[in-house]
Order: sequence, then structure tokens, then C-alpha cells
Amino acid sequence: MKNEANKNMILPDIDLCCRKLKQTFANLTDEELKGLLRQDSIRHYKKGELIYAEGTRIKGCYFIYSGIIKIYQTGHEGKEQIIKFDQEGDLFGFRSVIRHEPACTSVETHSEAILCYIPDSVLLNLIRNNSGFAYDMMQIACKELGDSNRYIRDIAQKSVKERLAEILLLIADDFGIEHDGNLKLNITREDLSNFVGTATETVIRLLSDYKNEGLIEIKGRKIKLLHIEKLKTIAGI
Repeated sequence: MKNEANKNMILPDIDLCCRKLKQTFANLTDEELKGLLRQDSIRHYKKGELIYAEGTRIKGCYFIYSGIIKIYQTGHEGKEQIIKFDQEGDLFGFRSVIRHEPACTSVETHSEAILCYIPDSVLLNLIRNNSGFAYDMMQIACKELGDSNRYIRDIAQKSVKERLAEILLLIADDFGIEHDGNLKLNITREDLSNFVGTATETVIRLLSDYKNEGLIEIKGRKIKLLHIEKLKTIAGI
């Protein structure tokens, strides 16, 4: 599958992708790393491009060479519930491949991204034959399970105000903070509300409350966390 609009873009070669993969999968040999990819499986995606939709059968997973992707589910009325954002060095789509199930989420690029596609046959063969790689995959799966358990607990037990504080801290922890103190992940109010699991109007009101309380500073989409300890107290962390 080719992206005609970006066919002339210079993409990283397999060696560069393998170096990045090595940071995530230290137990793979150089030969095994190169066996994961072909040059035509390395592709550039525009911002807002759908990688795959919930319910589709996918025949491989993806490694993020660069960029940020959004993982979400869609409710009965079409409202998105954002599960998480993944970034450089993360792997996604592997659960459906291993379980031979349709994709349980939709995935869309949040920014321009370069993704490396790994066919299901290659992934499953390495899991069966390389115990170190299988252990690395188990660690990734266990982290995702822990994140899912936290998310279910928060939805059931925390107020929207508490969840918003926790999401802001999570974004700061996962994606970092710019030199001027703003969150690196630039997110719309709609996406933020879909991440928290509430109406956009509610998030806008709560952000205004946080600003008036001196907890954050807002300039357009940009959010700066001014009092992390108080936000942790609100989040119950």
C-alpha cells in the first residue's frame, strides 16, 4: 500500500529502523532484527491518517519509528474514547495478531509518523523461537494490562476532575515538557475530553477552574503545569 502524496519522501533505511528496534528489543540479533522488516514495509503517514479501524482483521503489527499515534474505541453514538497515545519506540497491534482476533481498537496518527510494519508470520515465529523476544513482548503486554486496569479503576472510582488531573500528569510523564514548561503533547480539547471520558464542555470548564486556582497556565492549545504536587493530590496519586 503506497502513499502517493508522500512517495518522494526520504524514509529511513532498514539499518536505521533496526537500531531503533534494538532499543526496544535488546534480545534480538542483528540478523533477526533485519528479518523483521522489508524496505517497503517502512512508510510515512500524514497527520490524521487512519491506520486501521476497530473490527478489521490485521495481518501484522506496527513499530513507531517516529511520531505519535492515537488509539481509541468508538461508542454507539460515534463518540471516541481514547485509550492512549503511543510514540516513538512503541509497538501496537500485536495483541490482535497473537490472539488471531479482529482489532479491538482503531488507530490514527496524531502527528506525522513513520511506521514499520511487521507481518504476523514473522512476529509469531520470533515469539515461538526466541525466548528473549517472547519475554520482551510479555513485558510490553503486562504494561498494557496494568494501564488498562488503572483506566478501569479510574473510570469506576474517580470523578472527572480527578481523572483530568491524572491525565495531565500522565501526558507530562509519558511525553515530557517543553523548555518553556508546556506539555509536549499538543492535544485538542475534544481529544482531551475523549481521553478523560467526558464532554468537551466539562473539560473546558475544569481547565478554567484549574487555571483560576493557579494549577495550570493556558495559551491556546498549550497547557503548562504550574503546581504538580497539588495536581497529584487532586488526582489521588
